[in-house]
Amino acid sequence: GYTPCIAVRIRYAWQGVAMTTGHHETFLNDGKFDEDGFMRNPRLWNEELAELIARADGLGELTAEHWRIIYYLREHYLKYHTIPVMRHVCWVTHLDPHCVPDLFGQNAREAWRIAGLPNPGEEAKTYM
Repeated sequence: GYTPCIAVRIRYAWQGVAMTTGHHETFLNDGKFDEDGFMRNPRLWNEELAELIARADGLGELTAEHWRIIYYLREHYLKYHTIPVMRHVCWVTHLDPHCVPDLFGQNAREAWRIAGLPNPGEEAKTYM
């Protein structure tokens, strides 16, 4: 899960409070995100936004392994409009079977959010 400090920081970012990341200041209050921090329209996503979310959530710089997972999640969702089984994501990307929790934290929500994908719904979020 998220630590309250990070969750509060992210919620403020979504509500339009300026966040400074490196030398860039940005606002995330333009309606791109829902109340849970998921993007409303995955086609508006870009790598810079992914980096911003990852840094704001305390993940730091995204590695090549992070990007392999992020791009696979996006490809799968845009093609099938479903959440893939995370062990399958790791297998397809040729990573350790526990790559998603190892790289993104306890569950797949973080990877899903950084990949700029929409809220999967309450039921899906319980098994992410």
